[in-house]
Amino acid sequence: RGVNNTYLILDWVNMNTFFQKAVPIWAKGRADEMNCELAFRAIIAGQDASLHLAASSIYRVWVNGKFVCAGPARAAHGFYRVDEIDLTPQLCAGQNTVVIEVTAFNVNSYDTLDQPGFLAAEILQNHAVTAATGDGSFGVYDLHQRIQRVQRYSFQRAFAEAYWLRACKQAFYLGSDGGAERLESETQAEKRYLRRETPMPQFEPLQVQRIVQTGSVSFDVPCDALRKDRAYTQIGPMLKGYPADTLEEHLSDEAQTFAWKPSCHAAEDTAQITLENSYATCRFPYNATGFLCMTVECAQACTVYLLFDEILTDGDVDFLRLTNCNCFKYDLDAGTHRIMTFAPYTMMYLKIAAKGACRVSEVRMLQYQHPAPEFQIRLPEQKQLREIADAAVRTYRQNALDLFMDCPSRERAGWLCDSFFTARTEHALTGQCTVEKAFLENFLLAERFAHLPDGMLPMCYPADHYDGNFIPNWAMWFVLELEEYIKRSGDCAFAERAKSRVYGLIQYFATFENEYGLLEKLEKWVFVEWSRANDPDVVQDVNFPTNMLYARMLQIAGRLYGDSALLEKSQKLQETIRQRSFNGLFFTDNERRTAHGLENPGNITEVCQYYAFFMGTADKRTYPELWQTLVQKFGPHRAADCCPDVAPANAFIGDYLRLELLYLDGQTEKLLQDLKEYFTPMAERTGTLWEHDQPSASCCHGFASYVLYWLAKIYGTEKTQYAGA
Repeated sequence: RGVNNTYLILDWVNMNTFFQKAVPIWAKGRADEMNCELAFRAIIAGQDASLHLAASSIYRVWVNGKFVCAGPARAAHGFYRVDEIDLTPQLCAGQNTVVIEVTAFNVNSYDTLDQPGFLAAEILQNHAVTAATGDGSFGVYDLHQRIQRVQRYSFQRAFAEAYWLRACKQAFYLGSDGGAERLESETQAEKRYLRRETPMPQFEPLQVQRIVQTGSVSFDVPCDALRKDRAYTQIGPMLKGYPADTLEEHLSDEAQTFAWKPSCHAAEDTAQITLENSYATCRFPYNATGFLCMTVECAQACTVYLLFDEILTDGDVDFLRLTNCNCFKYDLDAGTHRIMTFAPYTMMYLKIAAKGACRVSEVRMLQYQHPAPEFQIRLPEQKQLREIADAAVRTYRQNALDLFMDCPSRERAGWLCDSFFTARTEHALTGQCTVEKAFLENFLLAERFAHLPDGMLPMCYPADHYDGNFIPNWAMWFVLELEEYIKRSGDCAFAERAKSRVYGLIQYFATFENEYGLLEKLEKWVFVEWSRANDPDVVQDVNFPTNMLYARMLQIAGRLYGDSALLEKSQKLQETIRQRSFNGLFFTDNERRTAHGLENPGNITEVCQYYAFFMGTADKRTYPELWQTLVQKFGPHRAADCCPDVAPANAFIGDYLRLELLYLDGQTEKLLQDLKEYFTPMAERTGTLWEHDQPSASCCHGFASYVLYWLAKIYGTEKTQYAGA
């Protein structure tokens, strides 16, 4: 079945040695339930112990009531990565209670895969298995805390969170009954396991910095026009979830009926927050990602709401700004409660509101991110550069956990193209390609990609694309990154593993070549960047930036596999683009098919020029006047009347291609000045770097950490613990 599948079989055989006794189990008859949370508990003696586990969809581990870790690392469909966790530091003499909580989402998303719930786990002590799933030593329980029928968190992620917490349930984590319901378990289908290659996060605590506002809140105030996202209204076969009319809680609707009345605008003391039909908005030191934690004490039953976002909008938290539901609900009975979100979320501002009376303390986040990098950039004593570098490190760490993500908030998705840039950052900061290998390998492990045409790669993965959507451009970036990964890592065998994927892509694109060899009328989401360049009248029918990328992809594939025909084809295509796209001053963006053949409507974007130089269609020797225009007139301070017929670029990927071209040309001073202009406002406002040049979307985007690559190349690095973020 080919080289690629041969490697897959070998990997599976080798990786199935991870468990001595454990088999995958779940509660009987519930493996396909949406948003199903179960707890698995074992009692062990106080000795050195390690825990090996794999699970679907996400898990967290507790020992004697204390949080230990969360996971897992993600893998391709049908594969599961095994985590190895040292439990010894949490154990005490005598009996110890180990609880593994697992939530199976069973919906399609860009974050977790739509696969049945299971847990495979075993505890080893003195090289012997003392507890394992399937041998009866792990009991399976439903604590009946999570409210299952809630809306999705976003189009790209699974469910929001709502809980019904009873103080008595906390005894369960210490070995008592706690009112939990023990369930009958059953063995699940055999799984294919892989080693977790990426490092475990360290779950560093981040304390709330200060309270920026307090006030009263009125509930159930009629709202004229409720904002409803597609993840709320378009549930069906293409987007799984619970339809709105079947929900137990309508979180986003309910939170829009709250009326806020500010009374105080700041407070430094965050140790204890007293609330009674009131709220407090807290600020973290920077925009961070992790598990939100707090302790809540209430003499009588009350309800606590957590609303959050990365920025303040008009001085307040807009929990729907990113078209996701950043509002969670906790119904509490009298007593003391430990609240911790099950999944990670991103925020700089947290609004805690209480219906009733309670005291809130220990508000913090356990950060879910890549460990601190091994290399530090030798920056000069420049405040702006240091702030930008610190923001870039935070951005990288939050988006390089187990694969390269676009953002840790709305999506947590492993996007191609973004990864091309983040991978360079990883190597600059760590000297390794560990996350990159895990990221790329997922695209090779899958035997096929359901709902996509033969040969096409998903735009982000691991993910389920039931709607059949894909970005053909992003699949081309896979080949560009593949070549760089092989050069960085020296892993030449990986090229052979990827060969069938690369040639599958080439065969797919060949069916869209017109009489000139140009790609025409590509299917689905043809994406250049978030600007005028992606308007429908610009991106079709023959899009020149896309064809420039295609020519570069063919060239790289030809180099990787010694294919002279591909090299010749690439060269010919580049010449065709030059002849048909360049108008004497600029490269135009597209041609449209008419009754008279292809006609050029004259659309021109700034990013198209950057594509031309980055992809090798142009260089400063053959297009000197255009090069000078790009360097001297375009950029962050482009005048409003400068080349009015050329639509401006946006951050991704236009601004980054511009900066890369400056770096490659040795224009260090100009590059550093542009860096400061682009990124200082971001670093100052959120301490992270953004998706766009304005805070209109994600304010922590993985590719933006590419700033570190330039700084490392300019100033060099030294191996030391990075202390800036």
